[in-house]
This record gives sequence, C-alpha cells and structure tokens, in this order.
Amino acid sequence: MLLAIDVSNTHTKVGVYDGDRLARHWRLQTDVDRTADEYGAILLGLFAASGLEPSEITGIIVSSVVPPINQTVDELCRKFFGHHPLLVGPGVKTGMPILYDNPKDVGADRIVNAVAAYERTRGPSIVIDFGTATTFDYVTGKGEYLGGVIVPGIGISLAALGARTAKLPKVELVRPPRVVGKNTVHAIQSGVVNGYTALVDGLVARIREENDAEARVLATGGFGGLIAATSSTIEAVDEFLTLDGLRIIHARNGGHDAG
Repeated sequence: MLLAIDVSNTHTKVGVYDGDRLARHWRLQTDVDRTADEYGAILLGLFAASGLEPSEITGIIVSSVVPPINQTVDELCRKFFGHHPLLVGPGVKTGMPILYDNPKDVGADRIVNAVAAYERTRGPSIVIDFGTATTFDYVTGKGEYLGGVIVPGIGISLAALGARTAKLPKVELVRPPRVVGKNTVHAIQSGVVNGYTALVDGLVARIREENDAEARVLATGGFGGLIAATSSTIEAVDEFLTLDGLRIIHARNGGHDAG
C-alpha cells in the first residue's frame, strides 16, 4: 500500500492507496510545532481505527509547501512506517515539463494537481485549488505546465474582513438566497460566494482566451464544491485530486520510496 501525504499551509491530507484505489483518507491540521512523535501517534491511532497496520505500507510520497515541517515528516515516515518518503521536488520524475521561468518556484502541490488533471483530461486543462490561497494552474494540450494565477483564498479574505472591520459579523459560509443581500449576513455571503464565482469564471475566460478555448476546468480544495455550485465553468470537483496526483507520480518513479 502507498501512503500519500500532502502538506499545505492549513491542512495536511493523508491517503492510503491500495493499488489505484484510495482505501482511506484523513485531514489533519498542519502544525509546524508538532513533533514527529505527535504526528506518529495521531496516524497510528487513525490506522488502528481503520484496521490498517503500518507494516502494510510499502512506499510513501510527500508533497509539501511548508519547508519547516519537511524534516518532521521525513522522521515520521522513517520512524513509524520504515520508509524514507519520496518528496516531490527537483529530481523527481513527474512526466510533465515545467515551463515556469524558474521551475523551483512552483509549489509542489500545484505540479501534483496538474499531473492528476492531465492524466484525466489528456488535453488542455485549468486546475483550480481552493486552499489557503486560490490557485489556477494551466496545462497545455501537450501536457506541459505553463503557469498560473494566485489570489488570496476564501478563508484569508473572510479573516481579513473580520479583522479589519468593527461591526461586520462572522458568518456561515453558504450560498445566500439572492445576489443582493437584504441583511448583513446575506450580503457577506453573497460577496464571498458570488464574488469568488465571478472571479473564477472571469479568470477561466481570460485563461482560455489567452491559451485554448476548449481547456477543461477541474477544481479541488475545501471550498471547491461551494463555488462549483454557482460557477458556469467548473466541470468537476475532486477533493482527492492532489492525493491522486501523488499516486501517479509515485508510480512514475518506479513505485518505490526514497530508499
């Protein structure tokens, strides 16, 4: 079985693959102050609750955009699962040319998402990841990572709104009944949901205009389903897109850990 770990700024997604099948998955809070032993205790508990044994893991792959935690994750993998993880980065075979000015500047999760998206569409693709930041990544029809767009995420925007205003309340992030809110809660909900939907559809239109009008659009991340419900451009949402990309890249590197 393969252990796939995606470390993002807010959450860490963990998946266990039995061949191509995602057998188990969990979401943990990313905490740079947590030790390898603490992460290990959490994962061992989750494994036990799911009827899994650490010895069943035959390989591990990791993508991380939080460099301070990488050593901790490496120790976790070696100490509790007996494998050095394959860390997505320079030298790892992704099967995808990176056309960014400096390929090292691209977050590992963005490359992993692009690999997973192209594996599904086999054509020009736009991947939108609704994470801490909302990212748009474009893959050409030849399977090349061309570049993308980064905007502040929905969570960041809501937090800034609450921190910078004295009277605006915290609200549940759901789709409001109408675009023009008739109370403050609905007005904020509309601004976030409809505002981000307009941002998404507008940027997709511009990316297509600049590259390929037939580019497919896939979404992932915590708010993907919320925005996709009102978007005219998002075709599908897959919360496990990054984990699946890790599985694909692991296989392209021989299906082995880092030794």
